[in-house]
Amino acid sequence: MISLFLGLAAALGWGLHDFLVRFVSQKAETGPLLALALGSGAILLLPLTIWEGWGAVTPQAVALATAAGAALALASVGLYRAFMIGPVGLVAPICGAFPLGALALAWAEGRVPGAREWLAVALILGGIALVARQPGTAQPARGSAILWAALAAACFALTFHLSQGAARIAGTFPATLLARLTALVLVLAALALRRDSLRPALRQWRWMGLIGALDVIAIGCVTAAGRQMHPEYAAIAASSFGVVTILLAWRFLAERLRPLQAAGAALAFAGITTLAAGS
Repeated sequence: MISLFLGLAAALGWGLHDFLVRFVSQKAETGPLLALALGSGAILLLPLTIWEGWGAVTPQAVALATAAGAALALASVGLYRAFMIGPVGLVAPICGAFPLGALALAWAEGRVPGAREWLAVALILGGIALVARQPGTAQPARGSAILWAALAAACFALTFHLSQGAARIAGTFPATLLARLTALVLVLAALALRRDSLRPALRQWRWMGLIGALDVIAIGCVTAAGRQMHPEYAAIAASSFGVVTILLAWRFLAERLRPLQAAGAALAFAGITTLAAGS
């Protein structure tokens, strides 16, 4: 049950995160915006990590967290690029498919998912697909958006799996900080090679600071589930972030919520309830 609640908290964080990303993604390039978000999140994590302590950090935990950070960098680039060039109705269901990877990785470790888990995944992903539908949108870059979104989904599943492994050894905050610093270093290195400037993105520093904080909260929740029973449940529940984003747009941006989309939201929450019933 704790893993499920952590996943729901992550979904709320990422839902608001993506809602805000829509405002800034057209104002600067992906790399500089991502660097600001990763950097602000690392600053937030530092005192929490000092409070939790580094005593349990081992070479194995560092290796897992570093690999998680590399996956996080790729996942974040994929997410930002997909939402920048593709419609929500196309991108959100693909990005939200990472629970399939989470269950597959759990299966590879010997935790064989049962029929209830697969049913929950099907309900949640089906609900996301319905909620995110936006008929009538045309997108020339459809193929690129699909590839970027698929990259994001695969890498998010790997990020959560590796981060949870690191958290079981080193603790939630050290594991999350190490992964985030790795991702930040990789993004900054890529910016240096491309000779991209952070200056245009700095105008959005307030928004990116908030976005970074929300991302830290969400990833921290999923990472913390690594110490609970059924940690994959957190990743499954977190995949409902797309529903949160669309509902926020409906409430605060007056975007129309069609009956089919409302049914999709109900379907997604039915999937979460399915998980809760066996927790």
